[in-house]
Amino acid sequence: MRKRPVKERIKNFQEVALGYSREEAIAEAKRCLQCKKPLCVNGCPVQINIPKFIKEIAEGKFGEAIKTLKETNNLPGICGRVCPQETQCEALCVLGKRGKPRRSEKHQRGKAIDIGTLERFASDQDRGQRTEDRKQKSYKQEPRTETRYPIPDKRTPHPVSRIPIKTAVVGSGPAGLTCAGELAKMGYEVTIFESLHEAGGVLRYGIPEFRMPRDILDSEIQYVKDLGVQIRCDVLIGKTFTIEELFQQGYKAIFIGSGAGSPQFLDIEGENANGVYSANEFLTRANLMKAHNEQYHTPIKIGKKVGVIGGGNVAMDAARVAVRLGAQEVYLIYRRTEKEMPARIEERENAKEEGVQFKILTQPVKIKTDNEGWVKELECLKMELGEPDESGRRRPIPIEGSNFSIPLDTIVIAIGQNPNPLITSATPKLKTGWKNTIAADKETGATSLPGVFAGGDITTGAATVIEAMGAGRRAAKAMDEFVRKAHERQ
Repeated sequence: MRKRPVKERIKNFQEVALGYSREEAIAEAKRCLQCKKPLCVNGCPVQINIPKFIKEIAEGKFGEAIKTLKETNNLPGICGRVCPQETQCEALCVLGKRGKPRRSEKHQRGKAIDIGTLERFASDQDRGQRTEDRKQKSYKQEPRTETRYPIPDKRTPHPVSRIPIKTAVVGSGPAGLTCAGELAKMGYEVTIFESLHEAGGVLRYGIPEFRMPRDILDSEIQYVKDLGVQIRCDVLIGKTFTIEELFQQGYKAIFIGSGAGSPQFLDIEGENANGVYSANEFLTRANLMKAHNEQYHTPIKIGKKVGVIGGGNVAMDAARVAVRLGAQEVYLIYRRTEKEMPARIEERENAKEEGVQFKILTQPVKIKTDNEGWVKELECLKMELGEPDESGRRRPIPIEGSNFSIPLDTIVIAIGQNPNPLITSATPKLKTGWKNTIAADKETGATSLPGVFAGGDITTGAATVIEAMGAGRRAAKAMDEFVRKAHERQ
């Protein structure tokens, strides 16, 4: 897939990946074998009919392709950009498993179909068509807001008769948006309660614009609104209202998809020094609070040398943001090797292209400061890999006496997040699990409280966008069954 030139992209927050042209998308779609028993679908947490939408792209039926996608996925433009397809649907693609092709074969063996980019293509074509339709039909323009992007007209492939039953969704991240959209398709009255001043959750505050453009996010959220979902921002469930108070207001079923926004730390000396950020705070300042834009006065310190600790997608995002904010040297500090990094291969490659230096087999042990309490150095130990641990990755083992220091001005800690305990502490009867997660059934999202369901990072800890969406979709189905049974008993 085409990308913006490195020298251009490190100076701004414009999207790096450029996607397929129509000709490229059709050519890629025609590689699909259209398997009678498609394994790729099994790798998709929301069960998209992958062969069908790819076939429709191959035939130039882009409108049909987006309809197929939206049967099970309300956020295809997002998924096409940030989902780890290489470890899910594409990992099960038959073409990717068949080895090298013979010269007479038209299909490339050994290379899976680029399902994610095709999904992105279909979504972008749909968004572009809706915008063009608005121009041709002279739709009344919406008042300009802070968003600079066109808002799609209110068309939906899911016309339904409304059921006068209220359902509530806590959180407007991927799990919440998906659950709300599915409930709306069923006909329920749905209200999303979002604690921040803009909807989107981690999609807005956690993922930089060069990976998730805000016009795409706003368009996907608008689609969910067009299904009939109401979004109320600046409402903090657990403080503004409790779960019990939502039931008292007439909501018959509640889904909690509030994510994992409480950062983890290293618990080392100097961690409270000036110039040390959690990745959550660092990215929220840059993304939601627009610290990268000179028109906004959000404080964020970027020295000449920045160290980002971690090896996941969040760490890559933080490192690449630091580059764009003007850091001259950015180090990605990780205690295992690159092979064990959980970050997507694409994100690792992009980070390297943009000048991020990988310090592998390196474990931070102490943050040293100057006389005014600002970060000066990060003391580290060299590591070696031992036997695999419970994650399946080889365990890092310190090499005694191998201490060394890296001069740094800013440190970003990106080693994971846990759920905030606000909702669980305000809901004593809600059973919890590991590190403030909500205990919920994996298939239905049902919690210990009747009528309360949960899914996404609030139940698993930090995971992927598509996994959260899958949980939201399953929970919506279970909520529908719960409400119907409750109605039958009345």
